[in-house]
Amino acid sequence: MTKRLATVRPAPLTRLGTTLQRRMGVLGRRRLRAVTALREAGMTTAEYAIGTLAACGFAALLVTILRGSVVQGLVLGIIKRALALGS
Repeated sequence: MTKRLATVRPAPLTRLGTTLQRRMGVLGRRRLRAVTALREAGMTTAEYAIGTLAACGFAALLVTILRGSVVQGLVLGIIKRALALGS
């Protein structure tokens, strides 16, 4: 013999209460989407800023390396060989 557990039924809601709950649910979801969209927009801006700083740092490093006498000699040698092949 199995015992039946008593089910607890929620108090009946009026039609107005149900409509308000639905409407509050919709407004809550809209508000959540708006907050999430704003949060994502801020992250995108921050990611662009970090990417720009990284690109500038890499460009500065590249310029420093290319201004070195060893690298200039190598690049000049490559250009001279390329021009010699063309003649």
